[in-house]
Amino acid sequence: MAETLMEKLKAAASFIRPRLDRQPEIGIVLGSGLGGLTAKISNPVEIPYATIPGFPVSTVAGHAGKLVCGELSGKYVLCMSGRFHFYEGYDMGTLVFPIQTMRILGIEKLILTNAAGCVNAAWNPGELMLISDHIKLCAESPMRGPNDPALGERFFDMSDVYTPAFRKIARGCADRLGIRLREGVYQYFTGPNYETPAEVRFARTAGADAVGMSTVPEAIAARHCGMKVLGISCMTNMAAGVSQSPLVHSEVLETGLKVARDFENLVQAIVAEM
Repeated sequence: MAETLMEKLKAAASFIRPRLDRQPEIGIVLGSGLGGLTAKISNPVEIPYATIPGFPVSTVAGHAGKLVCGELSGKYVLCMSGRFHFYEGYDMGTLVFPIQTMRILGIEKLILTNAAGCVNAAWNPGELMLISDHIKLCAESPMRGPNDPALGERFFDMSDVYTPAFRKIARGCADRLGIRLREGVYQYFTGPNYETPAEVRFARTAGADAVGMSTVPEAIAARHCGMKVLGISCMTNMAAGVSQSPLVHSEVLETGLKVARDFENLVQAIVAEM
């Protein structure tokens, strides 16, 4: 008989748990070019994704493909250095398997980060954006298929996916650190191609300030299983049509490195207060 999702999640959690020093309080997912935060984690324990039962393997440049667990700003965190994307060939359920595993491990707080294209013409590459809400127009949902009530309800509210109290903490931390933190809406596209100028104009008309190829499936799954979520985007480039320059992944990684200090300082301050 095939394993159920819950059985697979428990197997992954059972593999991870004995390798940790103690119960993790916060989960963190690091996007393209933002993996340097793991160097700030004290007494790190590294677990390659390839060794964890049920985990897929990250195939994208800028994603290390491992869990890094340890102390950050006085909290014990479980950090995903690299994530998984629909464009890599994984289905939506596979993309969110690590988030659900975090929940089985007892984690209730989640920080999602990403590199994004900037749609808001008044903003600039290298700025950080606090995600207030998202738009997902692609048909498939990570919660499609049989629902296990032990994880969450079949039909669940999406009014405040990005926890208002966490956003307030983030704004306060940014103010104290002197970091400009924009706040806006992130629109999800599946990739791997970048968005067309017409799609970016559509996103702007729909109310999006940034576009990208991750984060939203994870936020949906986290909401489903009762986790509180904070989302931060690094504006690594102006989206197609906003800038006349062609879009390249190397620019995403390069800008991520340039803004790394502000990003790392902000996340560490937020973790301390969460």
